[in-house]
Amino acid sequence: MKNENDFGEAGFHLVTSDLPREGGGMNVFVRWFAAMVLALQAQLSFSATQNSSAMLDPLAQDYVKLVLALGVHDADAVDAYYGPAQWRTEAEQQKLPLEEIRARSEALRERVRALDLADAEEIVRLRQSYLDHQLGAIVTRVDLLRGVAMRFDEESRRTYDAVAPQFDDEHFAAILRELDAAISGEGTLSERVELFRKRFQIPAERVAAVFDAAIAEARKRTQRHIALPAGESFTVEYVTDKPWAAYNWYQGGYHSVIQVNVSQPITIDRAIDLACHEGYPGHHVYNALLEEKLLRERGWVEFSVYPLFSPQSLIAEGTANYGIEVAFPGDEKLAFERDVLFPLAGFDPASADEYARVFGLLERLTYASNEAARRLVDGEIDDAQAAVWLERFSLKSPELAARQVRFIRKYRSYVINYNHGLDLVRAYMERRTHGDDGERWRVFAELISSPRLPSGLE
Repeated sequence: MKNENDFGEAGFHLVTSDLPREGGGMNVFVRWFAAMVLALQAQLSFSATQNSSAMLDPLAQDYVKLVLALGVHDADAVDAYYGPAQWRTEAEQQKLPLEEIRARSEALRERVRALDLADAEEIVRLRQSYLDHQLGAIVTRVDLLRGVAMRFDEESRRTYDAVAPQFDDEHFAAILRELDAAISGEGTLSERVELFRKRFQIPAERVAAVFDAAIAEARKRTQRHIALPAGESFTVEYVTDKPWAAYNWYQGGYHSVIQVNVSQPITIDRAIDLACHEGYPGHHVYNALLEEKLLRERGWVEFSVYPLFSPQSLIAEGTANYGIEVAFPGDEKLAFERDVLFPLAGFDPASADEYARVFGLLERLTYASNEAARRLVDGEIDDAQAAVWLERFSLKSPELAARQVRFIRKYRSYVINYNHGLDLVRAYMERRTHGDDGERWRVFAELISSPRLPSGLE
């Protein structure tokens, strides 16, 4: 590392050949001198930033090793890792007890907090706060693994740096009344919604073609506005019997493996959603930019690991969902679905407006999953009651409701990251872009390549 007195080859050099030699008099000299002062100030500022950030480097290494140590006990804890293989091997060999992981995380958190970086560049201060909250999430996860009782909102605050709003039954009942009026036919509302969904379920033999088209368009739109790392890529795999609809497994080196669960019915609305959420400009781009901008360019090793149960996940899920609106603003999503995806799926494009109206209402029921999870985690209802609640207020089939309950049991308060994360990101973006599409891309790219926390979005 350079210190503030070492300007090196790329730094500031004062040599006689730099002096103006012909004409111009005092004005030329003043301009030259001012330029030299600005260059010196810039170099000193860069050196100061490097030094202040360097104080966090050894703490960041310890943080990565603690995440890997947690992963030895919890198979879901480490979503991605592409740092030194030796560190993972050491974690597996040491197998630190959970109590030791917790104690070391608490101690490391105090060391991070103790650093005085008030005068550092904003991104360095964000880095310090990021490490602080990520370490707090490790402590919380250890507590849960050790059986410490924790209510839903406390868990989400400690793990994801956010608490989702609560909605009562009447909130969802009002949306159900709108749906009841929007979907004609016989039978209960649940039965009519199920039939409606089936009308737009992509036939299995057409799923790959529809997804390929959605991914290609999402990537093309993203490339217009974000400089993607050279060689970035991902592959798509179709899998079965998973608790989720799709998953991005980031491999490092700007490559992802995206798995799509074909055990679940895939409706046409999910094509663009998953293409953007998992791919462009969602998880794949998010992880690739963090690797490029923070790990490789700045050497911030904490971005070689992605702990699933941490504030990073709310940013990841929230930006992945908002990325759909960035890539397909306004009516552009519906237009592309109607003109391109509907024919590929074998659907009548004339039904696109009806589809958009009903699926838009269904989307407003998303917080019902949060309420089911909150009540289940807090012990107010059991699995069977949660499934019934989801059938009633999410209008899920019994099979999908049961699968959602299994997801909640496994991931608990993680569910807030999708909807509350989206709302936090959307509000943050709207405050800074005022509806300007070009500015929206710029601010979005900045957000997904920085260590900003959920609480920093408010």
